[in-house]
Amino acid sequence: MACYGKCIETVIKQLDQFKPERDNPEQFLEAVSTSLQALSPRKRAFVVEVLSGCLEYRGLLSTVVDAFYARDGRLCLRADYSLFEVICYLAAFQLEELGFRLFADIVRSQPPCKMCKFLGFLFNPLNLGSWIKDEWSLVYETACVTQNWIDPLKRWQPEVQELIAQLQGVLTDQSPPSKTKAKVTEPKEFNLTAPRPRAIPVPEPVPMGAKTRPVPRSTYQPPREQQLLEMTRKYNRWKAEELLLQANIKEMRCAVPRSRREPPEQDPKTKLRPRDPPPILKIPKLTFYRPSNTPVKLNTAAVLREAALYQRQVEKELQRVDMLVDGAGDFSEFLEWQKKMQAKDREEQLVAGECRRLQGKLSREEAVLARTQVALQRKQQAEQQKEEELMQQRAERRLQEEKSVKELVEQVMETQKNVRAAQTKLLKGRQQIVQEVMEESRELLQRSAEAAKEEQRRRCELTAHLRALETQPTRKSKLVDLTQTAGYGLEGEMSVVELRERLALLKETQRLKEEEKRDQILRGKRAKSQELQNAVERIALCRAANGRSAALRWEEKKAQSATAGAPSQDERVLELQRRIREKAAQRRGQETQLHVSAPQAMRPKPLAQLEARRGLELEQSRERRLRALLQGGTASGPARRLGAA
Repeated sequence: MACYGKCIETVIKQLDQFKPERDNPEQFLEAVSTSLQALSPRKRAFVVEVLSGCLEYRGLLSTVVDAFYARDGRLCLRADYSLFEVICYLAAFQLEELGFRLFADIVRSQPPCKMCKFLGFLFNPLNLGSWIKDEWSLVYETACVTQNWIDPLKRWQPEVQELIAQLQGVLTDQSPPSKTKAKVTEPKEFNLTAPRPRAIPVPEPVPMGAKTRPVPRSTYQPPREQQLLEMTRKYNRWKAEELLLQANIKEMRCAVPRSRREPPEQDPKTKLRPRDPPPILKIPKLTFYRPSNTPVKLNTAAVLREAALYQRQVEKELQRVDMLVDGAGDFSEFLEWQKKMQAKDREEQLVAGECRRLQGKLSREEAVLARTQVALQRKQQAEQQKEEELMQQRAERRLQEEKSVKELVEQVMETQKNVRAAQTKLLKGRQQIVQEVMEESRELLQRSAEAAKEEQRRRCELTAHLRALETQPTRKSKLVDLTQTAGYGLEGEMSVVELRERLALLKETQRLKEEEKRDQILRGKRAKSQELQNAVERIALCRAANGRSAALRWEEKKAQSATAGAPSQDERVLELQRRIREKAAQRRGQETQLHVSAPQAMRPKPLAQLEARRGLELEQSRERRLRALLQGGTASGPARRLGAA
């Protein structure tokens, strides 16, 4: 027993000396085997084998020992870490080869209190079947861990429990050493004089600072001018939107069918006689708040582009005036005829649009009728297909279950046959891998030794070369004359002083050129800014003239749309409406017969969404049309704009 205890102590001592970040396991084992020449061959082989196993399975052993220290071994010393690793290795990997009797002798050679705690923790079936198995399965395969390590530990559990009971009996038999009671020192109080009570210090007067002024209420409130500005802005926006909406309604009233709209209201004051001149429509004055007269800042490209546009319009208008002076004809009669034809085409377009809308509605009613007829047929076909699919799925499921049972039985039989062959193959593969690793490690050691010798020789040569260089004499100071040339015989060779003077003259000439260029750029910028300012003034005049002419044209358009009558009903429209009513009545009767549900037949929610979307698109199209009319009016007719200006 003492022999095993010494061997275990040797293994623990060598494990404590091993550092993974510094030592190589193969080199460390070779050094240990050479240092243990004094021991017998049997003991040396045992120590080397246990030490190599602990180094190989260091990750698995450290997992178990760390968990032991965290749970049951909180009172154990960290110096016994290597002891617990050795016992864990012998129990998990060498218990079958050593035999339980030899293992029990090794355990008895160690302190019984530590062995009781650690063996009880290691051979606990709950720990073996749960977290130890899971942690080891992260490194090796689960089947290998269960078959080679977990199951043998569970089989040796009854014998280990008897060993733990024997160790506990040894602990109880050891009588604790008798302790003699030492004489306890009895403390006595010191006979000290009572201190005088401290005098209460007079409080210092609190300095009274100057009273601060309260924060004015205007700090947390917006200024009154800003509130007035916001109110005025909202009122102006609301007024402009109302005017725009009224103009859109009056302009687009012709797009609504006659049956859906009311006759236009006519004010007796606005009725026109044939010979009376057109009335002047007064636009209500809007109060706009102008905080400052700062003009809108335009880009240079925008200013030049707009100025060029107005210049082309003026040139075109001058050409037209020259042609009229030369005797060209007037296009007023042609323009009146063109307006009449456009009004007629507009009425035809409205009638055609109403016909298309009614045809779409009629096609929808016909589609709903066809859908109600097909719904019942599809329902019956779907029920038949579902029944056939269910029967087919049941048959397929039965066939798959039978096939899976047969395959499972065949797999079980094959695995039982191939277990022993796989074990022998695995052992041979491991032995071959170990031999290859040992050979590679020897080659690496030889290469590293040769490389170290070569590095040492190179360092010695470099050191000798550096020392030889240090022994050579050096000149510490050198006289330089900046006024003399180097004397290399080159063209234009000069001294350093002359070179500096020429560089200074060159910098001065360059500075003068830069100043002259800068003045020239500033003069060009001033001229360009003056041209841009003149162009901006011309643009402002042209914009004012275009705005006045556009307002006049818009008022004329508004008056024409107000006085225009509703388009007359067409026979095609009446016929389509009659057919739609007949189809709707037929559809309602067929739905009551087929008992089709309301969401499938009527679908009120999508229709409501479509109606809302159509209304929104109609409003957007009206706004786009009004903007196009205004822009078209501003882009054409330069003669009338100049006359209005």
